[in-house]
Amino acid sequence: MTTAALSSIDAVAGCAADLISCGSIEMSAHLAADARTLGSLLPAGTKVYVNHLPRHTLADTFAALQAVHGAGLEPVPHVAARRVASRNELEDFLLRAVRHAGVRKVLLIGGDDPRPLGAFEDSTALLKTGALAACGVREVGIAGYPEGHSRIPHAALEHAMSEKLAIATAQGLGAYVVTQFSFAPARIIEYCTALARNAPGVPVYVGLAGPADPATLLRFAQRCGVSASLRALRAQGMGLVRLVTHTDPGEQLTAVAHYCAAHDDCNVVGVHLFSFGGAAKTAEWMNRQIAKQRAA
Repeated sequence: MTTAALSSIDAVAGCAADLISCGSIEMSAHLAADARTLGSLLPAGTKVYVNHLPRHTLADTFAALQAVHGAGLEPVPHVAARRVASRNELEDFLLRAVRHAGVRKVLLIGGDDPRPLGAFEDSTALLKTGALAACGVREVGIAGYPEGHSRIPHAALEHAMSEKLAIATAQGLGAYVVTQFSFAPARIIEYCTALARNAPGVPVYVGLAGPADPATLLRFAQRCGVSASLRALRAQGMGLVRLVTHTDPGEQLTAVAHYCAAHDDCNVVGVHLFSFGGAAKTAEWMNRQIAKQRAA
């Protein structure tokens, strides 16, 4: 193997290590006890996102946020706009989370509920209130969709991204993008390339599907609208379950690392692991990857 080839391999390995070390993980709001396990497996300060599911109010997520903070990690709440009953509920939660759980970042999503619970039709409407900045939040995460969204046209997604970035800047908030997971690396790369061109300098965390059993992966892929991935799997002429069985986060990580190593203008700064309710298992995988890269 040539020196250049070895250098390229080293560069990709180094990028993969950085992407994991600077990465984040998702946990369930109702499993606050998981935070202690995550704290024992992940580097101090790792961002841990606490989900905001249809069956939970924002207040229901607070115990998990506190537990994450207490474990030496950085808690980042999901705030699903269509599940917020009022601005008062939003502000009460944010003030409490900032003051008592060390929250500095929020991942703002629309939520796929058929009808909004309160006044917020989407995440843009919630962001426009200025409540995040007023309550002490310093950065806002914006959801990105490499495979598009089942209910939102592509042009509308692009407009919403530009609008939210502009609003965040006007309010003095830092902004970054967290993408939906995908089993189609080419779509991820295309999406990140477009973001680097249209929003240079905006940090991007690429979503990866964490280790899970095939049935769980397939169920969440269908629920999350990862249609291009599922079509790509079908096109390969193998059963979906068998293909998903062979989908490992390491393969996706390597693909993203190759992209980062080859592009100086790459916006990608880390990966975000979707745990599908198995945060401890996903953290163990991250821990092994970090240890392997350090050893190398």
